[in-house]
Amino acid sequence: MNDSLTSYLVILGGVVLIGMLAHGAWTARKAAARHPKRAEVEPVDGDSQHDPFSTTSTMEHEPTRPMIADAAALAASAVVPPPVKRTGPRLDALVDAIATLTPEGLLSGDNILMHLPPTRRAGSKPVLIEGLRMDCDEWEAPQAGVLYKELQAGVLLANRTGGLNEIEYSEFVQKIQTMADTLGASVEFPDMLDVVARAKELDAFAGAHDAQLAMRLHARGSAWSIGYVQQQAARHGFVQGALPGRMVLPGMEEGAPPMLTLQYDAQAAFAEDPDQATLRELMLSFDVPQTSSEHAPFKAWCAAGEALALSMDGLMADDQGQPFNAAAFASIETELSRLYESLAARDLAAGAPSTRRLFS
Repeated sequence: MNDSLTSYLVILGGVVLIGMLAHGAWTARKAAARHPKRAEVEPVDGDSQHDPFSTTSTMEHEPTRPMIADAAALAASAVVPPPVKRTGPRLDALVDAIATLTPEGLLSGDNILMHLPPTRRAGSKPVLIEGLRMDCDEWEAPQAGVLYKELQAGVLLANRTGGLNEIEYSEFVQKIQTMADTLGASVEFPDMLDVVARAKELDAFAGAHDAQLAMRLHARGSAWSIGYVQQQAARHGFVQGALPGRMVLPGMEEGAPPMLTLQYDAQAAFAEDPDQATLRELMLSFDVPQTSSEHAPFKAWCAAGEALALSMDGLMADDQGQPFNAAAFASIETELSRLYESLAARDLAAGAPSTRRLFS
């Protein structure tokens, strides 16, 4: 009896123990299901941690130096200003004394602009400065955001004030030398004696080939009011000029000087009532070297004079008061053709940028 009871208790204890173990295992599995364990990922780079939930592939985290370099190059090219379209004056060995500036390395346009001479004149002669772009080997006026490998500076040899003299050239040398020193560039100047000799010769040529044609329009009857003159001139394409008492017929090219100029008394131009101020004389002129012969400025000058004289009952006359006639116009045209040929033979054709600078 005692043996049977003992065996029964042992069996019962074993069953209870097994049940407790099974319950513990079930509880542990249930807890694990509620709190899934995250897999730990080793740092890829030093202290940085890789986000296990990132969708970026491993290849995207690998260094790609060539791609980065290309991107930088593209970004740089996107902000570099393109070469400037050359519409303004530019250096020309025919009419300029040119100095060459060679820097130790590349120069930024921003740095160059900061150290340009405060005034770009040497006496009465204009000074131009250009840079040679690193990216396309084109000369241009320095602009921000561009790298340049060389500079050149030039001073005009002659204009209508005369030829470049020793004092003006010395001023040019001083200004450019100061700029070169601040930019860390070496500079080479043309010899002064040669420059001054060239300036004298060019000035003599310009003086012998300069011409400005003018005709005077005289009122035959009653005087003209300014308002009437402006109205009639506007009908023939003239517009108000920059100065009082002046109307101009615009040139055919963008940025070109006027083809014709119609002038009258500047004091009368300030009258409060244009219809009360009167005129008895106008002057119609054109600057021969400033306009290309291809644009036929002489024919435009003749046609404008005849049209204005007809519409306003005026008389066309020269500076001595002698009336113009067909023979006079033919003689002027012949002389003008010779002048155009002489200018072109010197590579200074009428209307060319360098010609305009020389005859300014």
